[in-house]
Parts: sequence; C-alpha cells; structure tokens
Amino acid sequence: MFNLIFSTLFMNSLTPKFYVALTGTSSLVSGLILIFEWWYYKKYGISFLEQLSITHLTPWFGGSGAANGTDSERSSSSGESSPEQEVQVSENPYKLFRGPEYSRYLKLRGKEPLTFYDMNLSAQEHQNLFPLEIYSKKEDFDTMQRAWRERDPLLRVSIAEELLQKNPDCVPALVLLGEEGSSMIIETESRFRDALRVMENSLARRRSGLVAYDEDSHAREMEISFYVRRRLAMCFRKLRKFKEAVKIMKDLLKEFPMIMDIQENLIECLLEMKAYADVQAVMAKYDDVNIPKSATIVYTAALLKCRCVGERFSPDVVSKRGISAVELSAIEAIHRAVEFNPHVPKYLLEEKSLILPPEHIVRRGDSEALAYSFFNLDHWKEIDGALKILHMTWEGTFRSLPYPLEKGHYFHPYSAGMESAERELLPAFHEVSVYPQKEVPFFITFTAALCCVMAMLAVLTHAYPEFMTQLARTFIVYVSLPVTFLVEKLEAVVPPTLMQNLARI
Repeated sequence: MFNLIFSTLFMNSLTPKFYVALTGTSSLVSGLILIFEWWYYKKYGISFLEQLSITHLTPWFGGSGAANGTDSERSSSSGESSPEQEVQVSENPYKLFRGPEYSRYLKLRGKEPLTFYDMNLSAQEHQNLFPLEIYSKKEDFDTMQRAWRERDPLLRVSIAEELLQKNPDCVPALVLLGEEGSSMIIETESRFRDALRVMENSLARRRSGLVAYDEDSHAREMEISFYVRRRLAMCFRKLRKFKEAVKIMKDLLKEFPMIMDIQENLIECLLEMKAYADVQAVMAKYDDVNIPKSATIVYTAALLKCRCVGERFSPDVVSKRGISAVELSAIEAIHRAVEFNPHVPKYLLEEKSLILPPEHIVRRGDSEALAYSFFNLDHWKEIDGALKILHMTWEGTFRSLPYPLEKGHYFHPYSAGMESAERELLPAFHEVSVYPQKEVPFFITFTAALCCVMAMLAVLTHAYPEFMTQLARTFIVYVSLPVTFLVEKLEAVVPPTLMQNLARI
C-alpha cells in the first residue's frame, strides 16, 4: 500500500515538461518504427514484426500445427492434390535475342532490361545444354564455360569469336554469337543456320554408323538440335518468313510432342498470318483439361470466341434482347483466362505500359503477362470488338471468385511466393503487378495509429501544458482505482505477515 501511495505522489509531482518530453519521444520512436516497417514491407512483402512473431512466437503456441491443419483443409476443399504449388521459373517461349533486341534497348534507353538473376539462369541452362561430351577438345569446353560465366557481354562475345576462329564447327560458340554477338536478326539467322548445319552433319554421321551410336550422346544432340531449330524459327518469325517458321515449329511438335512450349510460338505465328482455322486446330489439340495451361492457351481461346461475337457486342443491346449462347461463351472464356492470369488485361487494354519481357517467366505471374502481351497485343487489335468485350467483362471475374482465394472455379490458388520470384526476374524500373493484392499488415496500421495519437498528444501537451498535465493525472487516478480496490481486498483477506513478506520481496 505504501508503494502505491508513493507512486501516486510521484506521478502527481511530475511537471508539464516531463509529459511534453514523454509524448514527443514516444511519437518520434513510433514514427521511426513506422518508417522501418513500411520500408521492410515494400522490400520483402511482409511486416517485420509479423515475421518476427511468426518465426519466434508462433512455435511456442503450437502455430505450426495449426498452419498445417489449415493447409490440409484448403487442399481437400480445392479438389486438387496440390493447390499450393511451388513457384516454378521456366524459360520464356517468346524469349528475345540479346544482341539485336535487348542490347539495342540498353543503348537507346540506358536501362538494363534483364536482371542478373535472369541472365544467370540462362547461363546455367546453356552450360547444362552443352556438357563436356559434345566438345571435341577439353580446352574448348573450359573456354565456353568461362564465356557463359562472364558477366561482361563484350568479353563473352570476344571469347566465343576467338574459339570460333580455332574451331569453326563449335556449336556452343555459334549459339552464343547468335544470341549476343549479332546486331541484326539476319546475322543471328546466319549463325543459327551454321549451328544447325553442324548438328545435322553430326546426327547424319551417327545414323550412318560413321560414329559409334551412344544413346545418351544421341539424346543430347537431339536436345541441342531442338534448341537451335527453335531459335532459328524465331528468327524466321521476326524476319516475317512465316511459312519457314511454321514448318519448323510443326516439325518440332511432331518430333518432340512432350515439349509443350513450342505450340505457343506456333499459335502466335499463325495469328500473325491470320490463319484462324489453323489456330483453332492447334487449340483443339492443346486446350485440354489434362495439359498444363499457359496465358497463350487460355487468352487465345478467349480471343477466338470474341472473334465470333465481334463488334456486334453491346451491353445495351444485350440488356434488351438477352445474352446469346455465343456471347455467354466468350464472356466465360474471358473469365477463365483472367482467373488464370489476372495481369494480362491491363497490358492488352494499354492501361499499363509494356517493357521487354524477361528471358524467364513465372506462370500466372506478371512476367508471363508481359511476355504474352508483348507479342499478342496486335492480334487482339486486329479482331474488331475483341478488346471492347475484354474491357467490359474482365473485371467481373474478381466478383465471381471466392474470397479469400482458397480455390477458384477453374484453376488452383495463386502461389504465395510468386511476388518475390517476379521481383528477381523483372527490372527495378518496372512496377510489378501483384495479385491478389496484399492488405496492409496489422502491425503497420497499428504503428501508424500509435504514431498519430502520440504526435497529437505531444502537440496538445506543448500547447496546453497545464490542462494536459491535469488530464494525465486524472487518467492515472482512474486507471489506478481498480488496482487500489484489488489491493485493499487482498489486504482484507490475506494475513498481514504474508503481505509484509511480499512487500519485502
């Protein structure tokens, strides 16, 4: 009881300057915490205090078990075996050429279009594509390994040129020079033609028996041949040699039916030729339930159905006569496409500016939306009324999806780690599109409210010191009343000797 009386007397003896300093310091500290929290959230996508509590406090209360239970419930409710799929970064089927395209952008704009993470993935893929077995000499392998690992593009090109002078049939050097050492697509085409000639001669010698047949070496050469032919087809596409490009792509689909990305290039090339019947035939084969989807597949399906409706679609007319089966099918196709990748419509409707797509993409992410829109925006513009239907209907998808996004109507939920992977793939000057949009964490909201309240108290205490001091003392008295009441009750019940011992402790 004596300590309580002493503390009350101490609080009553505090001057207004103390309260001004207290509120001002509290406001400053909470403001600094708010700034740090906001910076951490913008950089890593999670609140620092939230991450700290999840990492260190949740395990004490059995949080990990509860989280696992929630995940299992979501898995069972979604009707799929693994709805929370891991983020998989894959090669962009529309990948541009570094020399004539990415480097030209860097020279004109002064901005690096590719991130180091993206280029490092490409270097690792090329090293895996060209192992030691396909080189004639161990020195050539070491030289090309040094070239793939080199960060300076000019030095990479010079290393490959030196090797090519010693060995004109070195396919890895031809590929590197085709990708990076050319300033025009026609030069790139020439490099890949030379690489294809070398690969065809090697495969012909192996088939004729001039070279001992080895199944692993043959499979490796076929893989390299596939890559070279595909990149050569992309050169033909850019040079508007559509028939040659389509022929190579169809041959590749026949020889390698299990590789699913090549049909995206074929569909885009056929759309450029306005061969809609051929596009429909390809879509009938690959727009299947059991085949993994892509933005090209689902948005091309929506585009073809919008083509059947055309510019006749009008909300006023539809509201009067009712929606037809064809129009309903087009709207459902758009909803299905938007649910798969919700980032695409803003690029197609030119509500967000396009940049050069990266060399790798995340399926259903902003990088895939960039890659698709960069090549297919003109195809949507070619079909009258397609963008009009998309503009009028795409936002309705979000109203029909359940919230929170535990499951969708057609596809599994969006992966939680997609945003961090996108930020590593896309350049810093691009604003990454995120879906679903994250709500501001509770700790940031709480810190902001605390900072505002403390700042307001600091200003009021400075302006009206006597009044705020009296208000603070009154508040302390009222807060201490329940404590005083509990202490008096304890003194009445508990023996005095016990209270004295507690007071000594």
